[in-house]
Amino acid sequence: MSKLRVITFVSLLLASVAVGCTVTPVSRDQSEVIETAVASGLETALAATVGPAATATTVSAPTETPMAVPSLTPEPNATPVSTPTPEPTPDSVSSDGRIAFMSDRDGNGEIYVMDADGSNQINLTNNPAYDEAPSWSPDGSKIAFMSDRHANLESDGHVNWEIYVMDADGSNQTRLTDNSAQDFWPSWSPDGSKIAFDSNPGGNAGIYVMDADGSNRTNLTNNPAYDVNPSWSPDGSKIAFVSNRDGNLGIWVMSADGSNCCTFLTSAPGEDYFPDWSPDGSKIAFDSYRDGNNEIYVSDYTGMDADGSDQTRLTSNSAADRYPSWSPDGSKITFASNRDGNNEIYVMDADGSNQVNLTNNVWGNDNAPDWGPAAP
Repeated sequence: MSKLRVITFVSLLLASVAVGCTVTPVSRDQSEVIETAVASGLETALAATVGPAATATTVSAPTETPMAVPSLTPEPNATPVSTPTPEPTPDSVSSDGRIAFMSDRDGNGEIYVMDADGSNQINLTNNPAYDEAPSWSPDGSKIAFMSDRHANLESDGHVNWEIYVMDADGSNQTRLTDNSAQDFWPSWSPDGSKIAFDSNPGGNAGIYVMDADGSNRTNLTNNPAYDVNPSWSPDGSKIAFVSNRDGNLGIWVMSADGSNCCTFLTSAPGEDYFPDWSPDGSKIAFDSYRDGNNEIYVSDYTGMDADGSDQTRLTSNSAADRYPSWSPDGSKITFASNRDGNNEIYVMDADGSNQVNLTNNVWGNDNAPDWGPAAP
């Protein structure tokens, strides 16, 4: 064999070894720095990211053209590359219904709506004021919310909030309440005829109800305690709410006309907020600060004699998880969490598994989701 052929053979052999080397792919790192500023009692998050916030896309290695070289024995000490278990993605989320929520991603609070998998996020209110706390009508045709758009500054410097309603596409935005009190957190009755909310005329917060057109405003609680965050039961017979009438903020239940008040469901030290009934009326989800940070819990509800003894914690992390809302079929719960640095809308199975980020918005805070029915 000539020297030229020997050199050529050795060159091809070395090239084949180089081509056969395995390079373990390295995941792309992302870093996120977020500062939160609080101004005028309203939370605005300013965020900047390094690298895209979207889910990283696997890049396939280019196809090599095989070289005609002698076969080589694989290295005996080659380390296998493990395949990580994939995280849940919005693609795995039920598409049943729509989720309304508040977002300040455009610089002020607006009411947005999206599909249940996080797609098609749309700003409905487009108003320079702050809009918050959306609540779907039972037929999915309207959304009630609170806003300070016609705000008058009270003597103590606080902005005045009122209850509004609009069509599900954002049209026909109409003011329902008009007074000097703060009106918050609307909740539709299951038949769509009434809206419960909390209000503080004279400085004392109580649970009120009015007709869906804003008429016949009635105080249901008439108690010196702090009563807020009403949630109507699916059969329309009861209202769950938050009160400190025993000293701690806990979840209470009364009849929808204000009678039979009240059954105390949660008695743990700490603060419990934002009750939401499961569609079958057997459970109430809420968020609680009893463990040093807000987490989502569920309590069984067996009737007005319920003692709240069967409570289950669904989330467990160092972040604040708040504002639970059941899916129309009762299989999932949406909620807000700041576990990624700013508040985002998440969804999980009703047992707390498969927690998925739906909004992935780094430019502001997304809060107060309400899961409504599919478009009528």
